[in-house]
Amino acid sequence: RDSTATGTMSTRRAARSLARMCASTSARASDSATSAASARALWRVSRDPSGRSSGRAEGRRPPGADVDAPSRRAFSNRPSDAVYGGPKPSPDRFTLRRLMQKYREGERISVVTAYDYPSAVAVDQAGIDVCLVGDSAAMVVHGHDTTLPITLDEMLSHCRAVARGASRPLLVGDLPFGSYEQSPKHAVASATLMLKEGGMDAVKLEGGSNTRVDAAKTLVDAGIAVMGHVGLTPQSISVLGGFRPQGRTLDEAMLVVERALRLQDAGCFAVVLECVPGSLAAAVTAALDVPTIGIGAGNLTSGQVLVYHDLLGFTRHPHHAKVTPKFSKQYADVGKVVDAALKQFRDEVQNGAFPGPRHSPYKMGADDAAQLARALESRGMGDAARAVEDAMERESERGD
Repeated sequence: RDSTATGTMSTRRAARSLARMCASTSARASDSATSAASARALWRVSRDPSGRSSGRAEGRRPPGADVDAPSRRAFSNRPSDAVYGGPKPSPDRFTLRRLMQKYREGERISVVTAYDYPSAVAVDQAGIDVCLVGDSAAMVVHGHDTTLPITLDEMLSHCRAVARGASRPLLVGDLPFGSYEQSPKHAVASATLMLKEGGMDAVKLEGGSNTRVDAAKTLVDAGIAVMGHVGLTPQSISVLGGFRPQGRTLDEAMLVVERALRLQDAGCFAVVLECVPGSLAAAVTAALDVPTIGIGAGNLTSGQVLVYHDLLGFTRHPHHAKVTPKFSKQYADVGKVVDAALKQFRDEVQNGAFPGPRHSPYKMGADDAAQLARALESRGMGDAARAVEDAMERESERGD
């Protein structure tokens, strides 16, 4: 009986212990749920009706808060005052629909070729309609003599940078040489990366041969907007014999017209005409039902495109002068300003004028500086200690 009684008591103690554990766990769960509910309530109260933070609940989103995607972005790991995230998304986004509307109303279309974040921001803020991320980056940015060396990966890097900087224009990415010629399937794979990873709205491909037209049609069938390109096609310079104007004879001119028409039939939403006579460009523009974008093709096209660096006179290096086309109008001499600024910086560094008090904003208190000097001295770093004292004395003399 004693053994039975002892066993019964042990069983009761175990049951009571288990009951206490369950109660404790339940209480913690209840506290956690209450805390999460409070956090959600506080988080909601801290936001105004537009969904923006009111300033009363800054920092990271509370655990358990149930929020939608825009709210999650507001509480992401990026600071609210981020500078390099690009302009705020524009409600006036320039889409393919708007491009066609502008074309039908007879308004000219502006296109600028840009390759990086700063230029994309400038293009966006200037209200340019279309921003083309061109494979001419191979020459303008990477210093090559042709567009052929640039790779798809390099183009994707340029596309991503431009997409971060430009929220308003229609973004078109150039398919570089070697990224779409093998087959229509190859073209779709490369163009898909341009849209999914590069952030582009459309792609551009060069030429109007049978294979290029097939590639364009396959891309359009796959749901990818395509801009065509005829006339001088820089990716074909080995066949063309260099950067030579096209369409100056009857046979060449008819070939340009036919290829432009075939690209339109394949579904291209616009066609670039490069380095062709103005009369030929006018004929192609009249023959097509989609916009033509001229570059070195006279003034009778639906729009015009120039390279950002060219139209701003951005570079003064002899290499750039060698590759700047004759048809490019220089609207500014930014290169001259850049050259003068860099030389002034060099001179001020050499003579010690920069940085002055205005550009040396971070100070140490006199007491802390004295303690630092003593600490350095005690460690046998006399020169470093005297450097601290001298620096503080100069700051005092200048009234920093």
